[in-house]
Amino acid sequence: MMKSGFAKVLKNMGDNRSTRRSSSKSGLESDRSSESGLESDRSSESDRSPLKVPFIIGVAGGTASGKTTVCDMIITHLRDQRVVLVNQDAFYRSLNNEQLKKVGEYNFDHPDAFDTEVLLSCMEKLKRGSVASIPNYDFKTHKSVEPGRQVNPADVIILEGILVLHDSRVRDLMNMKIFVDTDSDVRLGRRLRRDTVERGRNVENVLDQYAKFVKPSFDEFILPSMKYADVIIPRGADNEVAIDLIVQHIRTKLGQHDLCKFYSNVFVIYSTFQIRGMHTLVRDAKTTKHDFVFYADRLIRLVVEHGLGHLPFSEKQITTPTGSVYTGVVFCERLCGVSVIRSGESMENALRACCKGIKIGKILIHGDSNAGTQLPKDISTRHVLLLDPVLASGNSAVKAISVLVSKGVPESNIIFLNLIASPEGIHAICKKYPKVKIVTSEIDRGLNKEMRVIPGMGEFGDRYFGTANKRPPT
Repeated sequence: MMKSGFAKVLKNMGDNRSTRRSSSKSGLESDRSSESGLESDRSSESDRSPLKVPFIIGVAGGTASGKTTVCDMIITHLRDQRVVLVNQDAFYRSLNNEQLKKVGEYNFDHPDAFDTEVLLSCMEKLKRGSVASIPNYDFKTHKSVEPGRQVNPADVIILEGILVLHDSRVRDLMNMKIFVDTDSDVRLGRRLRRDTVERGRNVENVLDQYAKFVKPSFDEFILPSMKYADVIIPRGADNEVAIDLIVQHIRTKLGQHDLCKFYSNVFVIYSTFQIRGMHTLVRDAKTTKHDFVFYADRLIRLVVEHGLGHLPFSEKQITTPTGSVYTGVVFCERLCGVSVIRSGESMENALRACCKGIKIGKILIHGDSNAGTQLPKDISTRHVLLLDPVLASGNSAVKAISVLVSKGVPESNIIFLNLIASPEGIHAICKKYPKVKIVTSEIDRGLNKEMRVIPGMGEFGDRYFGTANKRPPT
């Protein structure tokens, strides 16, 4: 299966009636909009919205495996998105005079044939939302020619090439890694046609180069990189079912918050106008305590129910009153809640309403000192729902998680539930505990100088328990 719940190897899919499209594009497509998405310099810093982080896809595979055609099909399906296709071939190193004299002895399929540093620089610029200049490589002269191609940032960036999964630095830039797996005889036939028709080479030289460099490099460098792929597409562009599944996954990711693209353990519940309306009420400073509690409880219930959906389950068949068999699921029974005092206690009632008779423990964080705890003795054998409505800097959450881990709770058995979260808090948890699942209803803009979540909802505990005016001034 594909990492993070998506099918990784699509080996046994049925044959498709579609045929491989003969059209191919150059190694680089300019994006479909002249807009760069950059904020105007005249806007004040407080008015600027963060740049949208692009979804980066790497498409690798052997020579003439159909990578470019697969990319073209993905682009066609994503016609409502701004998409840029960058070809690794554009980053071939220019050959010097000595190398040109012995061009037949040069291995163009070796990692050293590419200027990976320039590739990384261009990809980093596009990822940051900046314009990048992509080299313009001439396959007949074996040199990069001026001018380079100016490419604007986009919603989706596809990097395609035989070795894009070989270098770990390049792989780390990607949100999805694809390997196109095509029979070697098919690839050789396509390469012969391409190099003779498009690149002006004779058949004898193409076959000699294939035997001397292409096949050995495929076995040594390209094929081993397949293990890094999230998705393997057999038969290339002919496998339309696999491409449809990939496009569906990309669309899902594009609809998520940018942090969900980077962290597969971060989940934001699907936002509706109803949820947005409840957020409007609980965030409003003028909302009365009664209304604040009412709508906060409704939001908490939704977050708890969403969090329960991430528990392990097993299939179970039952008989309905009509005598019919229904195939359903049952969730794990070894479960408990742990609230971070005191705001986390506001989430306990919703958890009890969803899980009858559930055990609930408590953790009190004392600044930099050790935490006070009241936890089930067998907590190490349970899945834990950690409760705290606001994730700000993440310091308290990290301490609470460390307490649970020290008690023997596996990191992957912890689901942290909150109403709002800051990017800083998410980064703090995911860096320290990448296997902990975070479930929230909204990710806010960030933290201010006082380390409060912005726009936020104020001191949640004071507003919920009605103690805002009872605390001594600080």
